[in-house]
Amino acid sequence: MTYHIEKTQQGEKYNTIFSSITSAERRKRTSRSRLKKRILLGTYIVLLMLPIYWLLNMSLQTNSEILGSMTLWPQNVTLDNYIGIFSNPSWYMGYVNSIMYVAMNMVITMLVALPAAYAFSRYKFIGDKHLFFWLLTNLMAPPAVFLLPYFQLYYSVGLFDTHIAVALAHCLFNIPLAIWILEGFMSSVPKEIDETAYIDGYSFPKFFIKIFIPMISSGIGVVLFFLFMFSWVELLLARTLTATDAQPIGMIMTRTSTASGIDWGTLAAAGMLTIIPGVLVVYFVRNHIAKGFALGRT
Repeated sequence: MTYHIEKTQQGEKYNTIFSSITSAERRKRTSRSRLKKRILLGTYIVLLMLPIYWLLNMSLQTNSEILGSMTLWPQNVTLDNYIGIFSNPSWYMGYVNSIMYVAMNMVITMLVALPAAYAFSRYKFIGDKHLFFWLLTNLMAPPAVFLLPYFQLYYSVGLFDTHIAVALAHCLFNIPLAIWILEGFMSSVPKEIDETAYIDGYSFPKFFIKIFIPMISSGIGVVLFFLFMFSWVELLLARTLTATDAQPIGMIMTRTSTASGIDWGTLAAAGMLTIIPGVLVVYFVRNHIAKGFALGRT
């Protein structure tokens, strides 16, 4: 009996030692995996921020320093490149023009896409699926296909070289994308909410603005993000449909090449200023974007 008790106690002792060793190994493996993840994440962030840092570095240098020896930071920091942009109307008006037609496009697209997406998500009608698919086919064509008809149309009606011309041209691609994304969010909202609101005496505009839109705010944030990104970086349509009065900043940045060479410092400063609006948009809709990517069809 005493022998069995000693064996049992000895076995429990070995089990305790083994479990402590196992738990220690698990903690080591967990710490190693966390360290690897942090190293990979840090490497990714460094590689992601390296071009932006290099652009900032160039924007604070003179052309002679940029074309000279490679430096990791400016030897003689200068703000002349930024001062030249803000003191030259042809430069800063490019930012104003881009912001104007991007804002117009976002407003027009949302005004059209919200009711259209609600109709697709709530009602069934003849050819609804075919019409929905036809809207998506507009995204399959490159913008160059529509350059000539848009140019002839806008030149005939007097819209050439205006902000609304570029905004309407971008609607051809942004409205189908917005409808497709918003329809997925709206379909996830139960139809019983609509019926309950009608029973409570809400009119459709009041219900749609005060109840329905806040419920799909994440989807609206995702849509606004995509609308801004497409219109802000799109250059082909904006360059073809404008000449002098509504030139976007992307078109002006392509004109930095002169007889004396390319003005690298001004070009880098313009690139840094072009990144800022996108950063601000992502910052203000970041929560909606995170929820939207998790809940919607994006």
